[in-house]
Amino acid sequence: MAKDINSIFFDITSEIEELALKCEKNNAIEKELYTKYEVKRGLRDLNGKGVLAGLTNISDVCASKIVDGISVPCEGNLYYRGYNIKDLVKGFLDAKHPGYEETAYLLLFGELPNKEELAHFQEMMADRRMLPPNFVRDVIMKAPGRDIMNALSRSVLTLYSYDNNPDDISLPNVLRQCLNLISEFPLLSVYGYQAYSHYVRGKSLYIHNPKKELSTAENILRMLRPDKKYTDLEAKILDLALILHMEHGGGNNSTFTTHVVSSSGTDTYSAIAAALGSLKGPKHGGANIKVIQMFQDMKKEVRDWEDEEEVRAYLKHLLHKEAFDRRGLIYGMGHAIYSVSDPRAEVLKGFVESLAKEKGRMKDYRLYSMVEWMAPQVIAEERRIYKGVSANVDFYSGFVYSMLDLPLELYTPMFAVARIVGWSAHRMEELINTDKIIRPAYKNVLPEAEYIPLSER
Repeated sequence: MAKDINSIFFDITSEIEELALKCEKNNAIEKELYTKYEVKRGLRDLNGKGVLAGLTNISDVCASKIVDGISVPCEGNLYYRGYNIKDLVKGFLDAKHPGYEETAYLLLFGELPNKEELAHFQEMMADRRMLPPNFVRDVIMKAPGRDIMNALSRSVLTLYSYDNNPDDISLPNVLRQCLNLISEFPLLSVYGYQAYSHYVRGKSLYIHNPKKELSTAENILRMLRPDKKYTDLEAKILDLALILHMEHGGGNNSTFTTHVVSSSGTDTYSAIAAALGSLKGPKHGGANIKVIQMFQDMKKEVRDWEDEEEVRAYLKHLLHKEAFDRRGLIYGMGHAIYSVSDPRAEVLKGFVESLAKEKGRMKDYRLYSMVEWMAPQVIAEERRIYKGVSANVDFYSGFVYSMLDLPLELYTPMFAVARIVGWSAHRMEELINTDKIIRPAYKNVLPEAEYIPLSER
């Protein structure tokens, strides 16, 4: 009897399980060997300091300062092209205009635009805010996936076929491709979700065209909502969230992926698709989803959200692997670099309360605030830690997206809509400055083996 095709491709049989065990057995490496050979796992030391793998002009992530010749933790700071992110945010808020396009100009071209340059850049991006003819019908609407990040990757790789000169890695051509992708990412993300919502979840289908005179954040909200309506505060906070996620140094996983893949000389679409694959991971771009899910579980398990002892007990259950996903983590707490504070979380928190008031979510806001100050205490009591722990940007970004009524499926794609700017800047930096393929070393720890003929095994 012929095997069912679904059984062949999708069933995890006993044979597959046995082979998986063989993989596990023969690929396991003793943890002590990493110490013996001085290998920094995750390319970071115990204090979270990364291995120096490159140089960059694009951004700086600062979490320590030198005092009496010793590096000590300090309040976190993030710089885009030398400008403190807090100053940039204050600048466009004081000017009362969206900051996404201005910040994108800064990261891509290395300097702040004047009024004329900004207006021209906004017009250039608005003109590119469209997809090839029939792309939505032929690509996005066909075989919609359950994961919007994978759908986004597929769309990016398919755009290669619509490009008249896809493999040319000269700077002008790469810049052209990057500008196109930055403008197209909001459409690819929102339309990808609409296709999923309609064909997978059975909801009504809405495809709204973007408007040239609107900002990136405004267009996202307009295209996503059936009635196309949004408030000024909603657009302002989404714009802010995109800016804070736009760039975070060359060493974060997806940006480093961009550098690695770009160093091979491959095309822009392949490089960005690789970065998307990295960002999708729950340890990277998917972290804010975990925060939301953790709080949903907390609200079910804690009877009184304002009872500090109840909340503290739940946090201890998390660390003891007795609650939520039993991973022993308090999601949204801690960062690979920041210890005292994450500047992105600080900026975002300043606007969360206003949005919570507008949305009638103050009870949720108070719970988030309590966990923010309580979690570091609980972690310090329960764990041996090598550096301080504070709320990271994921702690509040998920809450912001939920108040903006963004579906959970779009949380990580929104990260991509922001970070595509940083990826683009780093790709061009790699192509301009480096003529060597990135090729680190791995130490082999398995001794040589003598070959045994098949007849003797």
